[in-house]
Amino acid sequence: MVEYRIDRRSGVATYLQIVQQTRQALRLGLLEPGDKLPTAREVVEATAINPNTVLKAYRELEREGLVEARRGLGTFVRKSLGSAPADSPLRGELAEWTARARAAGLEKDDVAALFNAVLEEQFAPVGTHTASTQGDPA
Repeated sequence: MVEYRIDRRSGVATYLQIVQQTRQALRLGLLEPGDKLPTAREVVEATAINPNTVLKAYRELEREGLVEARRGLGTFVRKSLGSAPADSPLRGELAEWTARARAAGLEKDDVAALFNAVLEEQFAPVGTHTASTQGDPA
């Protein structure tokens, strides 16, 4: 079962944090079709957020076709996303890289920015050019 962690300082709406964490769990295979999400009451008890916030997140996930609410039974996963299992060897390599980045003095936001920049380069549509900030003539 997924355990939601709410970061009140992130600037991201609480319901979106729940949606994003659910999507991530689906991508990593931590949640699979048929799995039951925690009840709104369980999420409220664990995170001290408003029950309507949880319900809003679950409605958004339902609108996206990822979950379905079954009256009197709960909310269940309808489909998975991606194919990157949580125990993938790539996860271990990324964890090692992240540890090296942290040891080099990078902050979390620095690591995220660096990772996202490389991600955008690697997944850029074919035929597009992304300018590198290193070595470009000024």
